[in-house]
Amino acid sequence: MAGLPTEGGGTFSASSNSAFKKQLNKVYAWYTGGFIAFVIILAIAEQMGLTRAWIGYIFLAATVLLYAGIGVMSRTNDASEYYVAGRRVPAVYNGMATGADWMSAASFIGMAGTLYLTGYGGLAFIMGWTGGYCLVALFLAPYLRKFGQFTIPDFLGARYDGNLPRLIGILAAILCSFTYVVAQIYGVGLITTRLTGVPFELGIFMGLAGILVCSFLGGMRAVTWTQVAQYIILIIAYLIPVIWLSVKQTGVPIPQLVYGSQLAKVTAREAELIKDPKELEVIEAYKARAAAFDDKLKNIPAALAADKAAAEKKVADLKAANAPAADVAAAEKALAAVPKDEAAAKSAWEKGKAGALASAKPLAGMPRHGTQFAGDPAGDAKAQAAFDNSRRNFLALIFCLMVGTAALPHILMRYYTTPSVKQARESVTWSLFFIFLLYFTAPALAVLVKYEVFNVLVGTPFDKLPAWIAQWNAVDPALLSVADVNKDGIFQLGEMKIGGDIVVLATPEIGGLPYVISGMVAAGGLAAALSTADGLLLTIANALSHDLYYKMIDPNASTARRVAISKALLLVVALAAAYVAAQKPADILFLVGAAFSFAAAAFFPALVLGIFWKRATKWGAVLGMVAGLGITMYYMVTTQPWLRGVFGVTSPVQLWWEIAPISAGIFGVPLGFAVIIIVSLLTPEPRKDIQELVDHVRYPTLKGDINTQAS
Repeated sequence: MAGLPTEGGGTFSASSNSAFKKQLNKVYAWYTGGFIAFVIILAIAEQMGLTRAWIGYIFLAATVLLYAGIGVMSRTNDASEYYVAGRRVPAVYNGMATGADWMSAASFIGMAGTLYLTGYGGLAFIMGWTGGYCLVALFLAPYLRKFGQFTIPDFLGARYDGNLPRLIGILAAILCSFTYVVAQIYGVGLITTRLTGVPFELGIFMGLAGILVCSFLGGMRAVTWTQVAQYIILIIAYLIPVIWLSVKQTGVPIPQLVYGSQLAKVTAREAELIKDPKELEVIEAYKARAAAFDDKLKNIPAALAADKAAAEKKVADLKAANAPAADVAAAEKALAAVPKDEAAAKSAWEKGKAGALASAKPLAGMPRHGTQFAGDPAGDAKAQAAFDNSRRNFLALIFCLMVGTAALPHILMRYYTTPSVKQARESVTWSLFFIFLLYFTAPALAVLVKYEVFNVLVGTPFDKLPAWIAQWNAVDPALLSVADVNKDGIFQLGEMKIGGDIVVLATPEIGGLPYVISGMVAAGGLAAALSTADGLLLTIANALSHDLYYKMIDPNASTARRVAISKALLLVVALAAAYVAAQKPADILFLVGAAFSFAAAAFFPALVLGIFWKRATKWGAVLGMVAGLGITMYYMVTTQPWLRGVFGVTSPVQLWWEIAPISAGIFGVPLGFAVIIIVSLLTPEPRKDIQELVDHVRYPTLKGDINTQAS
């Protein structure tokens, strides 16, 4: 990677830009070839006896050291380089970096898993996220580039003439970025644990080293060139297992083309499994288990005493009979698992009952893959209500993801790095292309994996199940567990609980590929999580160092001091996010969805009206952002189970129009628009020079950047 840019910022001529791009082409062509050769060498080594553990260690070490090397070579203390990569990233490479920035753990790991578990409903993520980039291209990226600031709070401070809009922007940027980065670091811990076998908490901090070394040393410049490298790894890693499954099942190496035919086969198999006597046995066993928990809950003290006495008797009987040590240890473990008091018993049994009822459904509780919405529009009142609620939530989620995408600070920051407004617009197009490669593949991956599970795993004797099931169960039983519920020794679909976060990571093993491909996919997932985490941590650190410290506290601070403070804050924020992620607060997809709702409600109305309505005022923006973000946060805190626990909310859950907490931004965005418009009309209009600035940005007849100063 010796050819990576090291020059300072400045204005480049067309010829120097062309030479710079050719240099990048050469560097990344060699890099791509080197990565493919590296995988081939590891595959040969695996056939010669290299263990899985060593393959995991090598993939983790090689990728983290590669990113660290780019970070070291791209280190800088120059403000323009650190904050916006010198504004000279070519459109195609900015598009690739944006694609990597965007391909978070949710996209790489969570999206196909969600499609696997929810079928049609998971398409809301693809439609929302892709549509969001259309909004970015049409309404935000080129205009924000014309304004020329470094960050979104910087834009809010300049456009709305004051530090109060900037401060609200800082707080909102930290909230949505921190929520998002926790999800990425959780993904890093999951992948690192799978690669190396270390405990989850240690895996988080091992992966964190790879995040910090890039963003800490070189800011946006290091992050940009690292993200290009990460995109190349993640897209190769994502496509190879899906193509293999497609060839294995159909003989066609283009999974997108066989998606429809395989979905038809999955649909037919679903109909068989729903009627299968063995699957019905499993459902009845879960119903009996739920009824047993219900009986215990009717008289908790007596049930708890009986459970404890039975567990103690079993331990005593085994010891008296000189039973094998393993049997005694298992009985002692069961005794230790008995709830300590009535409150713990009530909580455990209510959770057990809910879990049993959730499992006592056809297809392990999954909807039929091709069914659009729950319920039936032609059914009874209950079925019609379920259909309406399902459709309403599908559309609400698409809306929040679209608008949230268009307002995420770490994504919008990427369009400040291009040499011109024209290239900012072009880079959005490239971003869409690079994202499309993965998003167009994810639905096919979900269907191909489901076909494999339904037709290969189901019906397999428990003692002949593939090794990857036990290995993933060891990583986290909440992500994958199997149990012979009906005691027939044969695996049924209802006897497996699988989390969406491991579907992609387990795809190579599900398809029977060599373990080196599993290592490569894990490296791709790690690249996705690290690339997004880099951008998010940089967003938070820059909001604090540039927007809060430099713009509001010490405007005379030197460039070196500003960059040093940003680096120190980045370290603190990263450690805080790692600590929160180690608590496993919620699944990846909810955390990401919450970040989108926060960004949509806080930023989208203020950004769009700030660009397209010169009458929007400072107080309108401030109150609009507070109102939109406030109502979104309130709805999530009072309706989402994990957040209710964090904030100690005990009142009954009251959903508004049955909208799920992940889509809370549906309330915040319209409220934000309404408040900004009403308050702006009731307050004095902005200064004349600000209105002229807005006119200048909006109309293409006026060329060039409005503010090209290093803010």
